[in-house]
Amino acid sequence: MLERVRAPAGRELATAVLCGRHNALSPSQWATMEMEYIRITEDENDEPMEIPSEDDGTVLLSTVAAQFPGACGLRYRNPVNQCMRGVRLVEGILHAPESGWGNLVYVVNYPKDNKRKMDESDGSSAVKVKRAVKTSDLIVLGLPWKTTEQDLKDYFSTFGEVVMVQVKKDAKTGNSKGFGFVRFTDYETQVKVMSQRHMIDGRWCDCKFPNSKGPDEPVHSRKVFVGRVTEDISPDELRQFFTQYGEVVDVFIPKPFRAFAFVTFADDQVAQSLCGEDLIIKGVSVHVSNAEPKNNSRYLDRGGGRFGGNLALQFHGSCWNYNSPQMKMRLPVLPPWY
Repeated sequence: MLERVRAPAGRELATAVLCGRHNALSPSQWATMEMEYIRITEDENDEPMEIPSEDDGTVLLSTVAAQFPGACGLRYRNPVNQCMRGVRLVEGILHAPESGWGNLVYVVNYPKDNKRKMDESDGSSAVKVKRAVKTSDLIVLGLPWKTTEQDLKDYFSTFGEVVMVQVKKDAKTGNSKGFGFVRFTDYETQVKVMSQRHMIDGRWCDCKFPNSKGPDEPVHSRKVFVGRVTEDISPDELRQFFTQYGEVVDVFIPKPFRAFAFVTFADDQVAQSLCGEDLIIKGVSVHVSNAEPKNNSRYLDRGGGRFGGNLALQFHGSCWNYNSPQMKMRLPVLPPWY
């Protein structure tokens, strides 16, 4: 390994070269002027990158960060006991180990918070993908009488994979009733199809969610109740946050402020998938639950106005003040009609 030069000596050599006195330099002095490179990598299994050291043998953290953004230090594996050791960092300067930099490979350190945020981001993305695969039956209105199920499938297959198509027919005559149903594999395809009108067999048709479901399938609300909302969370911020799960069509925060809100989605399955979740919005933990009142719901003592003057919740024989700090911290938060 090349001999490291202290800063004063390095400046003297540089001055000699700039002044044209390089002929007076000995071979050893020329050797000391060669720059030393330290091998650094982001992971021990990756190919290392060579980073230049300073004249005094140190390495600037800014030099490392220029190649590895976010780096906060270096570590290396001790060749004696195979344990990881940290490189001493003082005021942005990395100092070589006692035996020098040597031929070791140094691994970049990153702040733990950054790693945790990246892991949380990956986990959140996985949840979004999981929820995005849910699709619903869509009703196709305005079908021409001559359109068959094969015609319908051929048309919608141009948007994506079709799971099911059905043209509703009269039980007696067997003629089409002018509407049908379609279901897609991918949620993104479903959203795309619903966002436009469709020319099928020479006639404009609309594709949307049915107003009601079959007798064997319960009707689900597209609206959710969001509890533990703080006053500094605006409707726009709620809309922006929940849009990551699906299309939001309405956000409502009661006035005067009551520490809860309502969010309505375009897809009822998105709304139902969020029920029971505890989510973090602007550092605040909010609880999402079903916004539909139950027939056997606990009664709420209401005064005047939309939800009364001082909301009080009847809960197992005890009366809770909904505006009290104790009530706001309850897990889970129930809608005001429970």
